[in-house]
Order: sequence, then C-alpha cells, then structure tokens
Amino acid sequence: MGFRRHGPFQPGDQVQLTDPKNKRHTVTLKEGGVFHTHKGSIPHDDLIGLPEGSVVRSSGGTAYLAFRHLLQDYAVSMPRGAAVVYPKDAAMIVAMADVFPGARVVEAGVGSGALTCFLLRAVGESGHVTSYERRDDFAEVATKNVQKFFGGPMEQWRLVVGDFVEALDENDVDRVILDMLAPWECVDAAAKALTPGGVICCYVATTTQLSRTVETLREHGSFTEPHSWETLIRDWHVEGLAVRPDHRMIGHTGFLVTARRMAEGVVPPPRRRRPAKGNEAAT
Repeated sequence: MGFRRHGPFQPGDQVQLTDPKNKRHTVTLKEGGVFHTHKGSIPHDDLIGLPEGSVVRSSGGTAYLAFRHLLQDYAVSMPRGAAVVYPKDAAMIVAMADVFPGARVVEAGVGSGALTCFLLRAVGESGHVTSYERRDDFAEVATKNVQKFFGGPMEQWRLVVGDFVEALDENDVDRVILDMLAPWECVDAAAKALTPGGVICCYVATTTQLSRTVETLREHGSFTEPHSWETLIRDWHVEGLAVRPDHRMIGHTGFLVTARRMAEGVVPPPRRRRPAKGNEAAT
C-alpha cells in the first residue's frame, strides 16, 4: 500500500472536514455514502474528484473545508486500546532516535498503533518496523488503526504478539524503541539486537521509571551516557497585534531516554561529574 495519496479525493480516502468553529470530522469516502451532521448532510460523491483544500456545503448551508487528514490528527483521534504516544513525543522519538529511511526498527509495546504509524512513515518503503505486543486486544486495535491509516496491510510492518525478551528474533537492527512499564527489563535484549552505533529510545511516564531506566542503561556497560528529557508545547493566540500564549498547553505526557550502542567489548570512558557546590572542598 502507498504511504500517501496525492491528487483528487478518491473512494477509500480518509477526509477531514472542518467547520467554521474548527470542529473536525473524519470521513472515509465511498461512492454513494453520506456524511450526516446536525448541520445537514454531505454526499460523499460531492467530495470525490475534488482537490484537497476544497470547500463543500452541507444541506443546511454550513461550509466545510476538506483535506486528507494529517497523521498527527489521526493519532490523537484513533480508537484506543492503550494510551497513544502524543505527536509531540512521536516527533521527538523520530528525530532524537534518528529514525531514517531504510532503517530497521524494533518497537516494544505497540499500544494503539500511533507511534507505529510515525515509525513506518519515517523508515519509508525501504525500511522495516517490527512491533512486539504482549496483549492480543492491544495488538488487534493497533492492527486496525495502522491498516486504516495506510489503507491496508503494510509490507514494511510485522506485528508479533508475545513478550519482547522472549520473542525477539532479530539482530543488527538500527533502532529499538521501548514504550512499556518496565523498559529496564528489556535493556539486555535490546543491546543484543542493536548494531554498533544503533540507538535505544525509551518512553516512560514517571520519574521513578525514568531513574531506573537511566541507571540500568548506565550499569549495562554497552551504551553511551543516556540523554533524558521531556517536551512541552504551548500554542500562541495571534490576532493582529494581540499576541499572547494560550491559557492551556500540552504539558507532561512522558519522559524520553536515548543512548547509543557501543561496539562489542568496548568499555565506556568513566563519567566525570561536577561536584555540587556544597560538596566542594574549602580553599
């Protein structure tokens, strides 16, 4: 299946309709179908053949702007089995873990499939993503969400139902992404799967999980010094010269940790820590 359709709307496309109040509706087009709303109905045939960015009117006279929806919009609105990875964190995972076209990526904890969609987009047609998920119900939801977004099964994706440590059957992978409650339990398996120079990226929710993950990576001895952070997003309201931050923002959703796999048998240089001011010797 393709990664992105271009040109006029076609049957099977998922179209996002936005009304004047910026309320969005996602519609999967089919010949003879009708989108119903309290503001009137819109026949799908009115959309089929139109270019993206067109305006259609409901039978009640309301104008809707029509685009194929973006992955970021789909991710936050998809049916959920588990919590989804928010676009701000998925973007940081793709960027900071350096997920590139053609990469071989292993993901543990598929959730509802949101991050999987971002990873598949990033690796492209020449790459491959293998996802491991313990729960059958989560795997089923994720499969439906991924296939709905891309329009069918993806040759670049393999979903394995089972424990990551026990079921992992790959080596020389470029990236390992761990989105689970206890990623520290999977560090050794990830180290064995990663090629030298590869990146491990862990997504955790609490400071306790963050601390244990970082210390496990340090103690393992096969990784560089872990890098930890979180990402916050604040929108801005702009109306002429009235420019101010919005009152609400997307704050904490999770912490991210990345580290790189060193060559086999290499001992990392000892860390040099700057002592706290209170511990500095008196001069």
